[in-house]
Amino acid sequence: MLLRGTLPACNVAVSACNQPQKNNQLSHSFFNFTPRRQKSLLSASVARTSSIMAVATNEQKKEVAYEPSLADRLRLGSLTDDGLSYKEKFIVRCYEVGINKTATVETIANLLQEVGCNHAQSVGFSTDGFATTLTMRKLHLIWVTARMHIEVYKYPAWSDVVEIETWCQSEGRIGTRRDWILKDYATCEVIGRATSKWVMMNQDTRRLQKVTDDVHEEYLVFCPKEPRLAFPEENNNSLKKISKLEDPAHYSRLGVVPRRADLDMNQHVNNVTYIGWVLESMPQDIIDTHELQSITLDYRRECQHDDVVDSLTSLESLEDAALGTNGSATASREINKSFLHMVRLSGDDGLEINRGRTEWRKKFVKS
Repeated sequence: MLLRGTLPACNVAVSACNQPQKNNQLSHSFFNFTPRRQKSLLSASVARTSSIMAVATNEQKKEVAYEPSLADRLRLGSLTDDGLSYKEKFIVRCYEVGINKTATVETIANLLQEVGCNHAQSVGFSTDGFATTLTMRKLHLIWVTARMHIEVYKYPAWSDVVEIETWCQSEGRIGTRRDWILKDYATCEVIGRATSKWVMMNQDTRRLQKVTDDVHEEYLVFCPKEPRLAFPEENNNSLKKISKLEDPAHYSRLGVVPRRADLDMNQHVNNVTYIGWVLESMPQDIIDTHELQSITLDYRRECQHDDVVDSLTSLESLEDAALGTNGSATASREINKSFLHMVRLSGDDGLEINRGRTEWRKKFVKS
């Protein structure tokens, strides 16, 4: 992932709730310092980050060799004081907003991916895009996404500053979980949350594998000691099972071909690309009158650069939409429309690549 822009020359008033943490590498107050003071702040921040890593690796009794790069020193993010989560600030760029001058859901998903990668690098995991531990690299193991759930309560506008906090934790014996909380940095308002589940795969055989004790020991030292969840485990939509979309679908976009730009550094279609594919088959009248409130994607199969895919969408039935977590009735949600989605390989086989569910609320129209 590329560094998002250069440091702006600006002066920003910081509210009380936005006072920088003690170990932040950069903050809004950074811009008020002289160049000499900036250099001093950067050096101190790197030292603090290194000391946190040293404590963690001493507990682990393993040395993690990691030298902060220029990007590490310049980006607006760092580990929190306890070293168990990571926060970073982003300015919404003009090319990251849509027709409403607010960030698109793809922009949100890209920022989640960026801050997750930066968190992994900050604790000394690999910088090659896989965020792997030493044992995983020896055994040719990588993390792959199994599920992603994003909820956006308020979309940031062009030039807004968003602060994203992320952390990871164990998800049983089959994988790991990463959560995020998004805030408007100017107001401290929570504007979104997200959670994801990841499983371990052998990079050579492409088969899933249980997380070994050695891998657990390497990354658990950087995880919260007690479960910390962006969404509560009970009565939340992130756990809701996604029904398989029955063909024929109400809406479809057939014969979608991955572009070169859709491939990630691992030579596979980027996770965020699937979000765009899902939305390609949404009816235009919903796009015009509604905005996306939540999206859930279950990833079932890898997509290669030479695959051709179909995007299918159907309006979810009222009965299914009324069901909550794991199919049981729960408190009602003020959702105007919900849809089921499927991205599949084109052709006779029609193998399912992923299935999804989206919820939409009516756009606020100024009178």
